[in-house]
Amino acid sequence: MNRISSQMNNMDTQYYLRKQEVRQNTLNNQIGSQSRLGSLRDDPIAAGHLVRYNSYLSRVNQFEKNAQTLADQFQIREGYVNQNLQIMQRVRELAVSGANGLNAEDDLKNMASEVNELLKEMVQNANAVDADGNSLFAGTRTKNVAFDVSLGNVPGASEPLIESVQYNGNITLNKIEVDENQYMDVDNSGSRIFWAEPQRLMGSRDLTQWQAGSDNSINLDGVEIKINRGDNIHAVIAKINDSGVAVKAALDPITNGLNLETTDAHQIWLEDKNGSTLEELGYIKDKSQLPPYNLTGNVRSSGGSIFDSVIALRDSMLKGDTEAIGSRVLGSIDEGISNITTRLAKTGSDYERAQNNITRSQTTALNVTQLVSREEDIDFTKTITDMKMLELVNQATLSNAAKMYSSSLLNYMR
Repeated sequence: MNRISSQMNNMDTQYYLRKQEVRQNTLNNQIGSQSRLGSLRDDPIAAGHLVRYNSYLSRVNQFEKNAQTLADQFQIREGYVNQNLQIMQRVRELAVSGANGLNAEDDLKNMASEVNELLKEMVQNANAVDADGNSLFAGTRTKNVAFDVSLGNVPGASEPLIESVQYNGNITLNKIEVDENQYMDVDNSGSRIFWAEPQRLMGSRDLTQWQAGSDNSINLDGVEIKINRGDNIHAVIAKINDSGVAVKAALDPITNGLNLETTDAHQIWLEDKNGSTLEELGYIKDKSQLPPYNLTGNVRSSGGSIFDSVIALRDSMLKGDTEAIGSRVLGSIDEGISNITTRLAKTGSDYERAQNNITRSQTTALNVTQLVSREEDIDFTKTITDMKMLELVNQATLSNAAKMYSSSLLNYMR
């Protein structure tokens, strides 16, 4: 049973007016923010979905930015590699011309001058940097100059010329996330891109009686290979060959030393990670020396970079050695051209993959945005209609309140 008093009409009217104002305020906030979720309690399930969708959308947008950055880098890198390929084609033309035996000594020296300038241009391209000042071909040592140049006196030259070009970067791969738990391996190693011939290392230490004294590991081209206590040289060779590295190991039948040969054109990277296996095998000096120039003097090496090939051509022209130009030097140049072409194709394919990732991320972002819109966005037509209905109800309530405020308890007692 409800108690009737003079304040009942006023209290009920005020209550429902406040209730209508709360609903109007909620709709106003939704229209202003264009979101139907002003707080988590408005729709807890939709709010939970929305948090996950927004988180995923931010990751997808970052994946797109990562892929776009990679595509830009690949495009810039491809330009410099392609330019060096064109230079190598010109170098080969000069090598063929210089090997025919019809050129005078002065003509060969003039050709050597052009080869030397082409060499400088190639080194300049290999030491290129991007817009941020990072080296393009130094691996992850992006703040280092990729290749160091040493000048020296070359027989037949009247001034110091480039005597050697040494790699100053590393072979570490960059892993860039371009999708959920999916990465692109980015190889910026100049010792692979600008290498000419498969490298071969020949050890001279007799290893027939060698055994590993403890468990340790070595790094071969960035891949860790575990060596167990008691392993002999044959076990080490088997582990290297089974590691998946582009290097094949064998025991020299004459010296009984360890021979390593790459299966493609790149520079071998050797390092003792734990222990001193490679030092015991007579391959590297000690851990204070960094690869790839940590080999001992007892290890013979063959195979060089495209810079070594061009330097050999220039020096042979200065000496008038047409036989060397037409055999060893020309063969090395051809292998260098072949490797650069392969690396250029790899860069192009990486660029295409990055573009595909950009397209996929854009499509995914659009789909996720639709999911976010479904959970969060308001229906403007319905919301405005509800707003107008509340305004009408509010006006009607106020109109009735004006009539009821004149009533008193005596109206109910008649």
